[in-house]
Amino acid sequence: MIKIKEAVIVEGKYDKIRLSSLIDGLIITTEGFGIFRDKEKMNMLRHLAETRGLLVITDSDSAGFVIRNHLRSCIPPGQIKHAYIPDVFGKERRKTAPSKEGKLGVEGMTTEALLAALRHAGVACEESQTSESDSGNRRLITRADFYRCGLSGGENSSALRAGLLAYLGLPEKMTAKALLGVINDYMTYDAFYGYFGE
Repeated sequence: MIKIKEAVIVEGKYDKIRLSSLIDGLIITTEGFGIFRDKEKMNMLRHLAETRGLLVITDSDSAGFVIRNHLRSCIPPGQIKHAYIPDVFGKERRKTAPSKEGKLGVEGMTTEALLAALRHAGVACEESQTSESDSGNRRLITRADFYRCGLSGGENSSALRAGLLAYLGLPEKMTAKALLGVINDYMTYDAFYGYFGE
């Protein structure tokens, strides 16, 4: 696994699944063109761009470049990097027919092609030696903390998450897993427990 400091932005869930096998880091989907309408998600991306930087890796077709250019217009140049996959013609295994332009997307790329794209983008990559919850001396908020505070595994978990999401200005439809992926960029461990009055 390659540990990446930047938040990785992809188009859809299959791209995310593909990169999850290679990257130890935060991966967020744009839901295709959904990013054009989702102001909350764009605000979250702006915050992540400021705190850790963004890496955009979209398909090499026209739609991928439209999404990439939209993000480029919304995020300051010093906070965003771009990884480009090569034009490879074919179709992904899960599909019955090739895409409109006949090119493979991120999900269909070989591991070698994806790693080369990441290297050329100049992202902060290193072999992952640590777990998700290890970040030097800083204490991170974990799944156990979510469970302890009722954000997961309880009858009222979705309502508690909705309150925390509103407090942080994050998209209301974020799952517990997605929230856990970004919470440490928004709050310290002490601020998190302070929010819950502990």
